Amino acid sequence: MRPSKSNVYLIGPMGVGKTTVGSKLAQLIGFEFLDTDHELEQRTGVTVAHIFELEGEDGFRSRETRLLEEIAKCNDRVVATGGGAVLYDSNRKTIRESGKVMYLTASLEFLWDRVRQSTHRPLLHTEDPYSTLKEIHRQRDPIYRGVADHVIEISPTSEKTASRIAEWLNTQDCQ
Repeated sequence: MRPSKSNVYLIGPMGVGKTTVGSKLAQLIGFEFLDTDHELEQRTGVTVAHIFELEGEDGFRSRETRLLEEIAKCNDRVVATGGGAVLYDSNRKTIRESGKVMYLTASLEFLWDRVRQSTHRPLLHTEDPYSTLKEIHRQRDPIYRGVADHVIEISPTSEKTASRIAEWLNTQDCQ
């Protein structure tokens, strides 16, 4: 079950499970797994929140763009992107041209349950984080849908979601 395009990108909102699903999907299809946020933290030696604090969102997004351009030159990777990676036209173009793009989606209530206690989500450091999450979701959902090759509502388990993605990828290769 190996997709014909070189990489598989997981996009979607914070808290949807891109990292967990991506890791399991990579195992299923025999690809390497990479999480862009984790990779940036490893390369800089600081957290994403710290990058935001020092460089702002634009500085972080610039680093993210350079990383995605680097990844696009590689093959056989499942890539969990940051929730805002698709905000830049250049990033959308890069991921579309170098792989299949899967939009993982879930209800706002599910996402809130997953992120409400998190201290490492810089965009939610506001007076009303639920309203912020809701607004981010409202703004980004059409962008996610526009760039995705396939939209998948997450399953009760990450294994099931990964399996459903692998099955979809396999059907694409048979067409």
